[in-house]
Amino acid sequence: MSSQKYAATLSVQEMIAKKKRQRKNWSEKIMPVILQLTAIISVLTTLGILFTLLVETFAFFKDVSLKEFITGNTWYPFSEPGQYGIMPLISGTLRITGIAILVAVPIGLASAIYLSEFASDKVRRVIKPVLEVLAGIPTIVYGFFALTFVTPILQKIIPSLEIFNALSPGIVIGIMIIPTIASLSEDALGSVPIAIREGGLALGATKLEVTLKVVLPAAVSGIVASIVLGISRAIGETMIVSIAGGSTPNLGLDITGSVQTMTAYIVQVAQGDAGYGTTIYYSIYAVGFALFIFTLIMNLLAQWISNRVKEDY
Repeated sequence: MSSQKYAATLSVQEMIAKKKRQRKNWSEKIMPVILQLTAIISVLTTLGILFTLLVETFAFFKDVSLKEFITGNTWYPFSEPGQYGIMPLISGTLRITGIAILVAVPIGLASAIYLSEFASDKVRRVIKPVLEVLAGIPTIVYGFFALTFVTPILQKIIPSLEIFNALSPGIVIGIMIIPTIASLSEDALGSVPIAIREGGLALGATKLEVTLKVVLPAAVSGIVASIVLGISRAIGETMIVSIAGGSTPNLGLDITGSVQTMTAYIVQVAQGDAGYGTTIYYSIYAVGFALFIFTLIMNLLAQWISNRVKEDY
């Protein structure tokens, strides 16, 4: 009788185990398909965006020569005839991006080093949420903050500073991308094995020396990636530069006067100042394609730097 109960119990257990194996086999078959579809959708979306940019950009270059677009130093698309030299827009974009990077990289990297190597758990639990709050503030709020708060303060220091200028939005964009650089750099520093730190300390180095001469070089690949991501976000920022930067495309190094970036110009035209199918309308795609090229070059440069650093270390 006991043997019959044992056999019945065993058969039930076998049925349960069989069901579990069937569910496991089903999930193992379906999950790779779902992940593959997700990857394909991402690739197709990117190709669709690139295709749209290329088609509309070619329509623009039917009316404007590529040489004029690349080498021209005057951007007045609403004049008659229109002038489409993109260098003033590139100049404005680089000025604001340069200021943002000068603000964000030192502060963001220093914050990452402090949080990763020196801060206690209690301090880290306070500072990390503050950085996350900065990352979650809408960019339009940053734009009005730059225009109504930062600019008046800077005008007390620099009397010649205009209401719309490159300095104020550059500083605020730098503040905006600090969390990006700090968070990713901290992750890169935290991924360095503890044994490397202990080895440096065992050799008699101070904690600061270990951080700057051992941990920082070991994590430089991730740090470079965070900086490139910050630069990409600064170049692609729209609302802050549209509100506080102005709409005057000019070529030069002046940061106290009104400028116009590539993204600000796209916003200006997208608001309805140009009719569909006109040269001015197609110009926003040409400028957008130029932004795409900028981002692509920076990513390739970051990849090259990361590979060189990995070879050296």
